[in-house]
Amino acid sequence: MKKRLKLLIVFLCIATILGLCFVFIPSFYMVQTQKKNMVSAKEAGELSPDCAVILGAGVRNGKPTPMLRDRLLVGVALYRDGVVNKLLMSGDHGKTDYDEVNIMKSFAMEQGVPGEDIFMDHAGFSTYETVYRAKEIFEADSVVLVSQSYHLYRALFIAESLGMKAKGVAADLTVYGGQKMRDLREILARDKDFFACLFQPKPTYLGEKIPVSGNGNVTNDRTNDEISRK
Repeated sequence: MKKRLKLLIVFLCIATILGLCFVFIPSFYMVQTQKKNMVSAKEAGELSPDCAVILGAGVRNGKPTPMLRDRLLVGVALYRDGVVNKLLMSGDHGKTDYDEVNIMKSFAMEQGVPGEDIFMDHAGFSTYETVYRAKEIFEADSVVLVSQSYHLYRALFIAESLGMKAKGVAADLTVYGGQKMRDLREILARDKDFFACLFQPKPTYLGEKIPVSGNGNVTNDRTNDEISRK
């Protein structure tokens, strides 16, 4: 009986160690391999990017959340400084009563970015789908990804896995409440997208090509005046 109990304890210890490795190794690998691609705005310009991709982070009461607002401010600064000529706003617009991308475009237009230089990806339902669609739909082969540091490692890893040239500019402009919980969730998200990058499934929606080199207003589902009044 004692021998069986010892074997059970050993088995549980081994299973626990293997489980922890399964959870933490992909996350550790992403961070270590993508540190080199976390750069300043000036360094990002050396890539001659097709656009900056602003990853969605939620809206409340018709306004960007603090995290999203900071991402937008950094994206607009990249545009003003001539690092990029186009902005790609990617977020969730899967329901009529929830719309991240029009609010993102409205914010950038209020900051002086012309509507024709702002593209909207209405089907950026996840980080993986955002990056996949940036390449396949918007034909962006080199991009500057804009998000908070903890999230950029994953976005950059996805871009690299899909054969894109990508640099990340962090939008860590303030301290955000609940960040410890986000960090924990991000570990699991990295695990999920690590395997997504291995198998590269298609996103929820693809569709016709919309080259980011063109006019961003083709992605509008309403006029720019209506967007500005959101």
